[in-house]
Amino acid sequence: MAVTALLAGVPSPAAGTDPAGKYDLVLPPQPTDTPDKIEVVEVFWYGCPHCFTFLPTMEQYAKDKPDDVALRHMPAIFRDSWVAHARAFYTADVLGVQSKIHRPLFEAIHVRKQRLDTRESLAAFFEQHGVSKQDFDKTWDSFAVQTLMRKSQVMQQRYGVRGTPTVIVNGKYRVSGSLAGPPQEMIKVIEALVERERAAKPASG
Repeated sequence: MAVTALLAGVPSPAAGTDPAGKYDLVLPPQPTDTPDKIEVVEVFWYGCPHCFTFLPTMEQYAKDKPDDVALRHMPAIFRDSWVAHARAFYTADVLGVQSKIHRPLFEAIHVRKQRLDTRESLAAFFEQHGVSKQDFDKTWDSFAVQTLMRKSQVMQQRYGVRGTPTVIVNGKYRVSGSLAGPPQEMIKVIEALVERERAAKPASG
């Protein structure tokens, strides 16, 4: 699976950015989980070095994003070998421990070069970060996690995702480094598309 190549960077304001030619349309457009907000979904894989490079940019965007933007993360499942990482993400999500797991898991894989791609190795990793094996096992096998996994597989197909990282804006636009460029340019395109969606919303009142 080809993965989108990215270079390190930081977010920049989108003012004046023309996103033309720097994104693909999602056809047909997909419904969002937060219809009252403009949804931004990052599709990623823990084993992807470009996603690790993109991580600081998305962390900063999460801090700076406007209140009318809902940011979500969705693990890609292109191969059987990616399933464990996706399940780990949703296990942490259901347990409410993403702040303890998300960046540390990226760093363990890409900085410390640890092989964390099995249930057993991930259970040990979670335990090192304060999650008991009992809670891990119960959640890993839960209906909630299985449901989220199925939804992730369906939605990445509907979004037309072909590599990681890819960002979907409001179910309508697909942004990747192959068209938008490095992380700071991706963020400019994302912000310009968010502004387009904001301008298209009917005025309240």
